[in-house]
Amino acid sequence: MAHTKAGGSTRNGRDSRSQRLGVKLYGGQTTNAGQIIIRQRGLKWEPGENVAVAGDDSLYAKVAGVIRYTQKRVLKFTGHRARKTIVHVDPITE
Repeated sequence: MAHTKAGGSTRNGRDSRSQRLGVKLYGGQTTNAGQIIIRQRGLKWEPGENVAVAGDDSLYAKVAGVIRYTQKRVLKFTGHRARKTIVHVDPITE
């Protein structure tokens, strides 16, 4: 005879893997050509000089250099002003 009641099954226990989004290289750090700087969905950060957008909206360096972040003011469709961060790569000159 069983001493414990049958527990039944649960419908929990599943979750998707995280996407590992975010900044991978910060301002002042050096990068190689083709190295990913930011993983993102949509253009939260915008590409600047020597930076390109990948198919999944990630930003990557087109040349080897030093990362630099700047901000610009933009006018939102709601009428208020906001700041947009732009990512640049300054080439290393030898």
